Amino acid sequence: MTQNQYTIGVDFGTDSVRALIVNTSTGEIAGTAVHSYDRWKKGLYCHPASSQFRQHPLDYLEGLEGCIRAALETCPDTVRTSIVGISVDTTGSTPGAVDKNGTPLALLPEFAENPNGMFILWKDHTANAEADEINALAHSWEIDFTKFVGGIYSSEWFWAKILHTLRVDESIREKAFSWVEHCDWISAVLTGNTNPLTMKRSRCAAGHKAMWNETFDGLPSDEFLTTLDPLLHGLRNRLYRETYTSDEGMGTLSSEWAQKLGLSTSVVVGVGAFDAHMGAVGAEIEPYTFVRVMGTSTCDMLMAPNEEIGHLLIKGICGQVDGSIVPGMLGTEAGQSAYGDYYAWFQRLITEPVRQLLGQEAAELLAEKLIPYLSEKAAALPVTENDPVALDWINGRRTPDANHGLKAALMGLNLGTDAVLIFKTLVEATAFGSRAIVDRFLSEGVPIKRVIAIGGVAKKSPFVMQTLSDVLNMPIQVTSSDQACALGAAMNAAVAAGAHASLPEAQKAMGSGFDASYEPRPEVVEIYKKLYVKYQALGAFVEL
Repeated sequence: MTQNQYTIGVDFGTDSVRALIVNTSTGEIAGTAVHSYDRWKKGLYCHPASSQFRQHPLDYLEGLEGCIRAALETCPDTVRTSIVGISVDTTGSTPGAVDKNGTPLALLPEFAENPNGMFILWKDHTANAEADEINALAHSWEIDFTKFVGGIYSSEWFWAKILHTLRVDESIREKAFSWVEHCDWISAVLTGNTNPLTMKRSRCAAGHKAMWNETFDGLPSDEFLTTLDPLLHGLRNRLYRETYTSDEGMGTLSSEWAQKLGLSTSVVVGVGAFDAHMGAVGAEIEPYTFVRVMGTSTCDMLMAPNEEIGHLLIKGICGQVDGSIVPGMLGTEAGQSAYGDYYAWFQRLITEPVRQLLGQEAAELLAEKLIPYLSEKAAALPVTENDPVALDWINGRRTPDANHGLKAALMGLNLGTDAVLIFKTLVEATAFGSRAIVDRFLSEGVPIKRVIAIGGVAKKSPFVMQTLSDVLNMPIQVTSSDQACALGAAMNAAVAAGAHASLPEAQKAMGSGFDASYEPRPEVVEIYKKLYVKYQALGAFVEL
C-alpha cells in the first residue's frame, strides 16, 4: 500500500457538518473543521410544536464546501495532493424532493422558502398518521414489507415523509420527479451526477428506512404503494432497484467541486451512508459489539455474521440489512428519539424565564454552566428505591416498537424535589430506555458481547455514562476520537479509493482506540433493577 495517502470523512450532523482528514496508514488526523448551518441555527423552517424540522439544501452545500476548505487550510500541500478519497455520512432518514435533474426543489426559485421542498430531518414527526397507515396495510398484505425493519414502520422514515408531503402540498406533488436521501444526494453532488435514476443509492439508507430488500426485488411493489395512496403510483420506477455498500465508489470528484476544494478530479467519492452506521465503523465495531452513538438522539448499531443471525426477524428495531455497516455482516439498528435533546429541553425549561426576565447575556451564562452543575450535583446524590422515575419518550419512542405519538412522563415528585433530582431522573430515564433496547436484542436471540459509546454525550458527560453502565450492568468503552462518524467515513473512503482492501483492514490501521471506560457499580445495580421495573410499569400505563 502506498504510504501517506489521505482520505476525507465528512459527517453531517443535526446542527453542523465536520470534515476530518486522515492518514490512511496511521489514522493520524491531518486536519479538521466544523461548519454550523446558518439557517438551521436561526430556527428557520421549523415548528417544534408540530414536530416539523426541515433543513435547507443550501445549508448542506455551504457547509460541505466550508468545512472541507477550512480543514484543508490547516494542512500542508503534501497532504492536499495525497488525498485519494472522500466519503460522506448524514442523518437519516432525511429525504428531499428533487426534479428530473436531481435538484432539490428548495434550490429552485419558486420553492426557495417552502419547507416542503427542503430536506425533512430525521426527527420530523409530521407523518405519524402516514406511518400508521403503512403499518396497517403492510400487516394485512400478502408480503409484510415491514418484516426486515422490526415489523413497525416509523414516521421518521422515507415513505411516511414522502406520502405526507405529497398529500399536504400540491405544488410539491406537481414538481417532484423523485426523492433522495441526504446521504445519497450530497455524495452525488460531489461527483457531478445527481440524476436520480442513475446515482448510486445507499444500501444502508434503503434497507433501514425505505423497506428495500433483495427478497422484495428491491422496494415495496407499486401495487402496495398505489393501494396505500394513488399519489405514490409510479414513484417506485423513478427511484431505484439496486443499492450499494459504502465501501464502494460512487464516482470521482467533478471538475466543479475539484476546483472549489482545490483537489484532483481523480479523488474517489464513496457511496454515502447514515452517520450512526459509519460511526460504528469508526468505533471499530466487531461482531456482537453494541455501538451507541450518543448525541441529540441515540442510534445503536450491532452487526453479526449473516449465517448466525440472518434467519432471525428481530422485532421492534430499525431494521436488519445485509452490508449496512460492514459488507458481509448483517447490520442492525435501534435507538432513542431523544437523548441529549431531553437534557437540552430541561435546560431550556430553566433558562428561558431567565432570558425573558434578566436578558440574553444572563441566560447564556446560565445555559453554559447549568448541565455541568446539574451533572456534578446529581452524581453526588444517592440512588434509592424511592427515587422519582421518568419516561424518555419526550420525542416519541424509536425503539423498541416505534411509536412517535408517545409522550414523556414523570412520577414520584413531591415538595422536596429539586432541579438536580429531576435532572438525575431524566438521565436515568434515558438509561432505562437504553436497557429496553438491550433487553429486546437479548430476548430476540442476539447476544451482546461488548458495549462501545461514541458521540458528544459519551465524550462530555461521565455522569451520564456511569449511570448508563449501572443500568445496563455492563462495562462501556468510549472511543478516543471525538469524531468517530467522520473517522468511519474516512475509513470507508479509504476502501472505496483502494488504499485498503477491506473495512476491517482500514479499521485496524486508522482506528483511534479508547480513552475512557465505565464499570457498573454493584451497590447501585440492584437498585436500578427495581427502578427499571417501575419505569416499565409507568410506560405501560402511559401507553394504555
